[in-house]
Amino acid sequence: SYVPPRTPVEEMLAGIWTQVLAVDAERVGIHDNFFELGGHSLLATQIVSRVRDAFNVDLPLRRLFETPTIAALAEGIEITKRQEAGVETQPIRPAPREGDPSALPTVAGQALPLSFAQQRLWFLDQLEPNSPFYNLPEALRLAGPLDVAVLEQSLNEIVRRHEVLRTTFVTVDGKPQQVIAPAGEAAIAALVIDLRNLPEAEREAEAIRLAAVEAQTPFDLAHGPLFRARLLRLADDDHVVLLTMHHIIGDEWSSNVMTQEIAILYNAFSAGKACPATEGSVERSPLPDLPIQYADFAAWQRSWLQGEVLDAQLAYWKEQLGGSPPLLHLPTDRPRPAVQTYRGAYQSFELPASLSKALAALSRREGATLFMTLLAAFQVLLSRYTHQDDINVGTPIANRNRADIEALIGFFVNTLVMRARLDGEPGFRDVLKRAREAALGAYAHQDLPFEMIVDALQPERNLSHSPLFQAMFVTQNAPQRAGQQLPGLAFSPFEAHSGTAKFDLTLFMLEDREHLRGAFEYNTDLFDGATVTRMIGHFQTLLEGIVANPDQPIATLPILTEAEKRQLLVEWNETAADFPRHLCLHHLFEEQAERTPDAIAVRFKDEML
Repeated sequence: SYVPPRTPVEEMLAGIWTQVLAVDAERVGIHDNFFELGGHSLLATQIVSRVRDAFNVDLPLRRLFETPTIAALAEGIEITKRQEAGVETQPIRPAPREGDPSALPTVAGQALPLSFAQQRLWFLDQLEPNSPFYNLPEALRLAGPLDVAVLEQSLNEIVRRHEVLRTTFVTVDGKPQQVIAPAGEAAIAALVIDLRNLPEAEREAEAIRLAAVEAQTPFDLAHGPLFRARLLRLADDDHVVLLTMHHIIGDEWSSNVMTQEIAILYNAFSAGKACPATEGSVERSPLPDLPIQYADFAAWQRSWLQGEVLDAQLAYWKEQLGGSPPLLHLPTDRPRPAVQTYRGAYQSFELPASLSKALAALSRREGATLFMTLLAAFQVLLSRYTHQDDINVGTPIANRNRADIEALIGFFVNTLVMRARLDGEPGFRDVLKRAREAALGAYAHQDLPFEMIVDALQPERNLSHSPLFQAMFVTQNAPQRAGQQLPGLAFSPFEAHSGTAKFDLTLFMLEDREHLRGAFEYNTDLFDGATVTRMIGHFQTLLEGIVANPDQPIATLPILTEAEKRQLLVEWNETAADFPRHLCLHHLFEEQAERTPDAIAVRFKDEML
């Protein structure tokens, strides 16, 4: 039953939960479970950052997983406040821009630095210039009467608000430096491509083709711009807007920030509710100016991540990943090329509502998030394919663990490596506990950029594959601002793939209403589409086996679909007709193995074994 807050601390925490979870305050009682109210790892990070701001206390992320109620958290905060004056954190301050605004921004006479992540992408661009590999395409369908001028006005206000969209990267004495153009010089216009002259049946296919072309058109980091907009007009009341930025200035969270701001600004400019123009600028939005910019974060990161802080982060990752296998030996359809390629495709799927609900219920019972459960299942699938019991899987983390950077467009996302040790014939419940501990430890050390981990571990470099991991798991749960609509327009995603794959295999999962939806992105030089189709079936079968019996040893959890079992039975009957019928299947395998120990045991026609 609902129990309201009793103390000021509980009341403040209830307000934070209501804001982050986007639920009515009456639904948040002091004994309600954070994860049962819809919380997950990403939202937990936002809770921690808001607690830091509200109470000046560094609450370990692990605490929220171990005591996920307001009553328990409030008690811990009050004890901490009594024992010490709190943990003061170093705030992010605006870095002064010295001299001419059009000149290179500097801090204390030094060029304003790139963030660690930006520096890595700049270096990769030097090795392979004019590559579309790090493009971030976003495609949105707008059904209804669209005012193109208002859309352009909204986009230009976003460019004015976010310095990073006006930033380019020049090379001075062999080192990268940022150049931030004045807002008035970086205006953009949405290039309109009219498809109405095509037969109606061909417009959709042409829009998909143009979206793919746009996604693969490279950027010039030195000259920019690094953000562009295209508008496809399929009919008078049907448009697709293509928004593409280079990864060096944004990430998936940034794309959501942009679409949210487009909705707010388009509404305001359409209704004439924007603020009056100031100092000769265009009409301003109702959104407040940002207190800090991405360049300020980059300068802060460089000054903070050093000394004891850096040593502690490095020590954790060295212990966690030291000695891990350099390569995941997936059974590919073709040999791995000597130099890694990035040609890719993807296949989507949807899990049944009953299975989705069962997975969520299992996660809650085990004190884990759905992300942890699906990650553990993916690691089990990879282990079954490779026969390896030490598996590294990469996963992106938004790294927005401070409230003052949540509203920024910029390259904050980091990559964490989740190592799974599956030795000892564990059941899935044990594997999930290990995944939970690995995730909590990684979250506590998420500030160290992935490239610094690679430099510290010094894995053997091989051009044929990425270092430390070759498979990635992604849950798409960046927050969407509810209730934002464009006047008279239906606002929906327009699905288009860039035709690239950063890793051998990536599993995307999204919780959508009552269903879990997913997609496998795969390197087409390694895998055929038919192989990935079977992989989707294996993953769903594995998940069904997990929810049916989470204590079953992972080595015996089912992965073959019913169709594959029937095919196996047919193949067996064709090849084993002379064997005694009273023997069980495993007896026949054992006898045949003794007769021909070097022969293949079972071969599937056109199947991956």
